[in-house]
Amino acid sequence: MVAPVTTMEFCARRAAIPLCAIMLVAAAVGPAIAAGCAFEPQGEGRVAAVVDARSFRLEDGREVRLAGIEPAAGEKTNANRAAALAAIVAGREVTLSGEDDAPDRYGRQPALVFLAPSGDLVQGLLLAQGEALVSTTVTDKDCAAVLTAAEAEARQAKRGTWADPAVIKNAESPGDILTGIGRFTVVEGKVLSVRQAGTTTYLNFGRNWTRDFAVTISRRMLAAFESAGIVLKSLENRRIRVRGFIEARGGPRIDLLRVGQIELLGGN
Repeated sequence: MVAPVTTMEFCARRAAIPLCAIMLVAAAVGPAIAAGCAFEPQGEGRVAAVVDARSFRLEDGREVRLAGIEPAAGEKTNANRAAALAAIVAGREVTLSGEDDAPDRYGRQPALVFLAPSGDLVQGLLLAQGEALVSTTVTDKDCAAVLTAAEAEARQAKRGTWADPAVIKNAESPGDILTGIGRFTVVEGKVLSVRQAGTTTYLNFGRNWTRDFAVTISRRMLAAFESAGIVLKSLENRRIRVRGFIEARGGPRIDLLRVGQIELLGGN
C-alpha cells in the first residue's frame, strides 16, 4: 500500500504551483480555528463572479462583501487583488454568517464567508496569504482574534503584501503616509504627546501639529478605550501600530472609530 502524501510533502515536490500556497494556508486557517467566526447563518450559494478584492456575486444575484477585512496595501492593481479572491472562491459553494445581515449603502451583504464543504474561512485565507488587512470592523473578540492571528502569520512569514517592508508606514514620514490618502493603511511609530483640543484627543507623532502624522479620537470614543483598559495619556512615549483610512487635515490623520485600531508594541 502506498503511504498517503501530506499537503506539506505534496507542495515540497511542486513548490512552483500557486495552489500549494492556498493549500498550506487553508491547513493553518482550518474549520476549528474559523469556528470562532461562526455567527448567525445568512444563507448559502455558489459564487458566480468576483466583483473586486473583497466582494463577489452569487448565482442568485446577491452581492456579498467580505466583512472584517480591507484589500492589502502595495503596488498590486485592483485586478490582481481581485484575482487572489477569485483563486479561492470562483465557482465554489459558500455559506455566509455574520453579526448583522443589514446591507451596506451599495446593497452588498457583509458576511463572514466559509467554503463548502471544508469550512475554511475565506477572510482567514486572504489574510494568511498577505492579500488583505484586518479592518477591525468585526467586534466579536473571538472572531477578531482569529482574523488578527491570520494577518500576523502572514506578516511574520513576509507573505504577499508583507514581503514589502514599506507596507507599514513610518509615523515619522508624513509625506509618505500622505501618498495613501483615502486608502486603508497601517502606520507604526512612537507617540510623542497626547493632547486634547475641544472634543478631540490627538495622539501626536511629531512636533509640528499641522504637518506631522496624528491620530484623532472623538470624545464619544473615550468610554470604549477606558472599558478596554487603555488610558490615552499613558500612550505618550509608547510605540503603537495604528490602522485606518488616511485623511489629510494639514498633515496625515487616522480617525479612531474602534479600540481595535490601536495595537501596543514592545519597547519605547
